[in-house]
Amino acid sequence: MSILRDLLAKAVELGASDIHMKPFQDPYFRVSSRLVESGFAPLTRQDLETIVRDILPPHLDESYKEEHEADFSYEEEGIGRFRTNVFLAQHIPTIVMRYVKTSVPSFADLGLPPILEKFSTAPRGVIILSGTTGSGKSTTLAAMINRINKTERRRIITLEDPVEYVFPDDQSLITQREIGLDTVSFNAALKRVMRQDPDVIMIGEMRDHLSFMAGLAASETGHLVLTTLHSGTASQAVFRILDLFPSSERDQIRMAVATNLHSIICQRLIPAVRGGVAPAIEILVNTSTVHKLLVKNQLDILSAAIETGNEDGMQTFNQHIYQLIRSGTISEADGMEYATNPEQLRMNLQGIFLDEGKRILSGL
Repeated sequence: MSILRDLLAKAVELGASDIHMKPFQDPYFRVSSRLVESGFAPLTRQDLETIVRDILPPHLDESYKEEHEADFSYEEEGIGRFRTNVFLAQHIPTIVMRYVKTSVPSFADLGLPPILEKFSTAPRGVIILSGTTGSGKSTTLAAMINRINKTERRRIITLEDPVEYVFPDDQSLITQREIGLDTVSFNAALKRVMRQDPDVIMIGEMRDHLSFMAGLAASETGHLVLTTLHSGTASQAVFRILDLFPSSERDQIRMAVATNLHSIICQRLIPAVRGGVAPAIEILVNTSTVHKLLVKNQLDILSAAIETGNEDGMQTFNQHIYQLIRSGTISEADGMEYATNPEQLRMNLQGIFLDEGKRILSGL
């Protein structure tokens, strides 16, 4: 265990977000979105098997033996809490641990647009945090829950796999449930969550059509539902939702999304000029225009609605990255690498702006 403790201590000291451990290789850290060598000696098969044996929660023993992978939270006393994934590769354990900071960062600390604080006060609807793995979805979600907790008297129930940030009650009353430890599955918990008198339901991740249907049902009865979803852009998140369902059900689900969606927030983390990372945020709000596009199944032009919806708080990745470059927060080279449309961004930086979104929407 001393190997792991020393490894985690150094990772936290260096500001690493993730620790990667694989057999016969030096452990690696992810620092400011880049992989760096840890300076530790290569880990043997026995090292990794010992670490897994020491940190795997007892309730996951059987499922790990059967499925050869497991997700859980691990806390190293005096160092911190880590979201952990263990899996087999070539029949040898491989481990990835993500450091979860004890205190929930504020919107300002994270560099998030102020409008996300306003979203936190929504009385009902579904708010989706989207992005790729490691894009900061969970941290932004935690900041939103924390904002509600500190400012409103609401009953909040979270369903997480595993629990990451721990929220002490402030103004709100919060119950956090961990999948596999406090309940069998997301679906089992969602079947009963309405009997627990929630105002706000946080679903750690929309993994299948059943969890999304439960989220929609909760929203329809006047609850605020916050969740995460893997997608590259805000508009792609809508396609990702529909892909969870058989083709015969997609029209019905699309209409339900049009009625119950509040907003979709999509994130990318970009290396910052002064170190660390800066979030680039794309925001889709369910305005009357977006609602109309969802109802009419004109999903291919949702991006145009985002581009022209600045007055309603919407913005594209390109628009936010442009602002980050102009403010000196990120470099132009990194901005180009993370932009959805690098050529358009290059034109914008040269002072050329085309109203392509308005042209596309003019026929509505």
